[in-house]
Amino acid sequence: MVIKVFLASSSGSTAIKKKQQDVVAFLEALKVDYTELDIACSEENRMWMRQNVPQDKKPANGIPLPPQIFNEESYCGDYETFFDAKEDNSVYTFLGLPPPPGSKEAVQAEEEHIMQNGTHVEENPDDSVEVPVEERNGDAHGDKDQGEAADEEEGEGGKAGDEATEGETAVDEAPAEEEEEGEEAVEETEEVTEDTQAQAEEEEEQVEEDLQSEEEEELRQLEEEEEAEVEEGEEEDLEDTQE
Repeated sequence: MVIKVFLASSSGSTAIKKKQQDVVAFLEALKVDYTELDIACSEENRMWMRQNVPQDKKPANGIPLPPQIFNEESYCGDYETFFDAKEDNSVYTFLGLPPPPGSKEAVQAEEEHIMQNGTHVEENPDDSVEVPVEERNGDAHGDKDQGEAADEEEGEGGKAGDEATEGETAVDEAPAEEEEEGEEAVEETEEVTEDTQAQAEEEEEQVEEDLQSEEEEELRQLEEEEEAEVEEGEEEDLEDTQE
């Protein structure tokens, strides 16, 4: 399986260049085999990339921007989804590749597998049950002994009940504190996520504007070349006529 990274070598957008460099540098750090496909120098590469990015993954204007990542013919994602996978230590899953043994992603996958399947501890009950001496000898207990034993059991039971109540109270307080801390952490995460999304949207708008400007400039240059060719042709015709 070959990872394909579609890039634009002559892009005038600083944001696009930085994103392309981040993707390539990270793949090289992981020693992942990949191939760079330039859409700026090859109209075929550009058309293939645009046609094979899923419709629901394309921006509002329908023109996906580089870098775009594929595993052979299978679409992996763009820079944003690649960045999210990198933050979650799931780049190999994002690329459709098995994580190498011992990597963070492999260890994380193993831990998740254990958590999903659970652990089963087999209980080995002890078959040997100690029998009180009195029962082995067949001694009879008097009513007085039975009454004293009942009083002792009642006292121990009351003490155990008090200890259990205190334990339940402590357990109830601990989850409440953990829940408050969890809510604070979620709020902080949501704030960071909103800031990141806003920044990504601004970059995407800038990139779209830059790309549109590049396409308009290319179109203008083509029109100028065509006009120049037409003028040259008219001049040649005029010279032929005069001769």
